Amino acid sequence: MRIVVISDKCVSCGVCVDSCPFSAIEMRDEKAFITEGCQFCRACMSVCPAGAIVEKAEEGDAKTVADLSAYSGVWVFAEQREGKISGVSYELLGAGRRLANDRGTYLAAVLLGGTVEHTDDLIKWGAEKVYLCSDPILEKFNDEPYSQAMISLIQQYKPEIVLAGATPIGRSFIPRVAASLRTGLTADCTSLEIDKESGNLLQVRPAFGGNIMATILCPNHRPQIATVRPRVMKRDEYDESRKGEIINVDLPSLTTRTKVLDTVKEVSECMLNLQEAEVIVAGGRGMADPKGFKMLEELAELLGGAVGASRAAVDEGWVSYSHQVGQTGKTVCPKIYIACGISGAVQHMVGMQSSDMIIAINKNPEAPIFSAATYYIVGDVNEIVPMMIKQLKEASQS
Repeated sequence: MRIVVISDKCVSCGVCVDSCPFSAIEMRDEKAFITEGCQFCRACMSVCPAGAIVEKAEEGDAKTVADLSAYSGVWVFAEQREGKISGVSYELLGAGRRLANDRGTYLAAVLLGGTVEHTDDLIKWGAEKVYLCSDPILEKFNDEPYSQAMISLIQQYKPEIVLAGATPIGRSFIPRVAASLRTGLTADCTSLEIDKESGNLLQVRPAFGGNIMATILCPNHRPQIATVRPRVMKRDEYDESRKGEIINVDLPSLTTRTKVLDTVKEVSECMLNLQEAEVIVAGGRGMADPKGFKMLEELAELLGGAVGASRAAVDEGWVSYSHQVGQTGKTVCPKIYIACGISGAVQHMVGMQSSDMIIAINKNPEAPIFSAATYYIVGDVNEIVPMMIKQLKEASQS
């Protein structure tokens, strides 16, 4: 689609020129003209007194789905690597269970390259159905066969919603799937809800550098596809007695032009993976220098946790990027998150606000992070943290 001006109707009033927030309309030969800068916001259409500005379909545009009722079900891509299901898959089953209940439909997991043994856990974590494709070509992740398999399954079974983890694997092939199906994809969602009036999926994610939270819809195409970072969603209850249906899928047409020979794991600087830590002690600009993080490392060690950091601290070079929590770092959900000298910028809060308990220490009584904190202390971290370390050491010796 594109926006055009019907010259015969244009009255040369210039109202549309002033209305365009992108300066994408100009007057040519006393008629309004839409330039390539148009961002399709439609502001000009609503102000044109002559109705001369309209949408025009172009050849190759995706056609609106005629019958959305043909699509039903919530699917979760169950990511597996080296024979192990990733944690984000179980988290998405929890989110998918809620969405499926709201839509009055079923919840399914799609397992590519896995085995029957993997399906048992997926069912106990909430899946009613598991679509299993055990083709050897899918054993190691490769964009082409994974995309082909997912596209084929979606075209055959027509799910209404498809969820995947915003992991290196999900980010690599899910956009291919959405593009091939000519449907929408919202990446890095922090919240997923069903609009009660329309039944559409409300996909919420940070936008404009995390300064606002945007709600994105895909009302005219199916499936509605969204990716979610690990540790953003909560798992549902694990039910040993839950039963489900396993659907074995044979996709003989899968091909690939490349072959994965080997996978080399990167050695992380973190002693403990931040996304798996139950306790995180994080520092921000208020730590003042690298010595402050040595103090946080000591506190984290006493608590059996890991050290995190805000982007400000990483940018200062006080700690490596592998410790960064937030929109441009890792999303975490520990039982206890201790924020030391962190003001609470939106970009950081997005990555840690799902923590079970947040303890914030900041000498600024107006620090935004206090609004999200379970408990907070107004004071200097360089005085309070040493006191905490002292108390923990004394407790361990008694």
